[in-house]
Amino acid sequence: MIHPTALVDAGAVLGEEVEVGPYAIIGADVEIGARTRIGSHAVIKGPTRLGSDNRVFQFASIGEDPQDRKYGGEVTRLDIGDRNQIREFVTLHRGTLQDQGVTRIGDDNLFMAYVHVAHDCRIGNHVIMSNAASLGGHVRIQDHAILGGFTIVHQFCRIGCHAFTAMGSVLSKDVPPYVMVGGHPAEPRGINAEGLRRSGFSSETIQAIKRAYRSLYLGNRSLAEALDELTRMAEQTHEIERLVEFIHSSQRSIVR
Repeated sequence: MIHPTALVDAGAVLGEEVEVGPYAIIGADVEIGARTRIGSHAVIKGPTRLGSDNRVFQFASIGEDPQDRKYGGEVTRLDIGDRNQIREFVTLHRGTLQDQGVTRIGDDNLFMAYVHVAHDCRIGNHVIMSNAASLGGHVRIQDHAILGGFTIVHQFCRIGCHAFTAMGSVLSKDVPPYVMVGGHPAEPRGINAEGLRRSGFSSETIQAIKRAYRSLYLGNRSLAEALDELTRMAEQTHEIERLVEFIHSSQRSIVR
């Protein structure tokens, strides 16, 4: 299943039914799981691990050295889970020793054309990054988040689960779970109600999240006062606990 023009290093490990297209390059210390398909002219550099049933489209660059001037050739890794779609010209870089030495990507994510994921990022599951969305180093994205096209995320920012960024958003602070943001700089625009419905949230839970959003953003309260009220709401709605925990753990503060 390897095209005769592809270059596969002897140190690479390919699982069952892996396909490698014309002129693709698979380097040493690369592990590719079963049934993964690698498109033509794609380049995968190790140490990198891809799980099973991934699809890598033509001209993607995976596992390249981090774009960090502190990087000095140390051995670092890129770890990718299962069933991800990695489209044309996507760039996914390995980690640095200034963090934990690994960039980690979960399962069932979609990276549209020209997406960039920098060193040491952590991306959960079922995340969508639309065309040309770009992450600085050390960014954390939780499950089911959606980044609109040309979204730019500053290093060390976090994006919570089920959050949504509009096209062209510029983020320098954290985006809490369930919240929609947009603009340059990004500002809150409501909750991701449609995304929550598609993910199976009940109407009652969505209404509770709306009330939490109003308390956080529309009540003219300080952040500490809003957190006190959200903590009380979380006693009744488990999903709001995620919101409270996220805000408490924020290092860059939240979009507000």
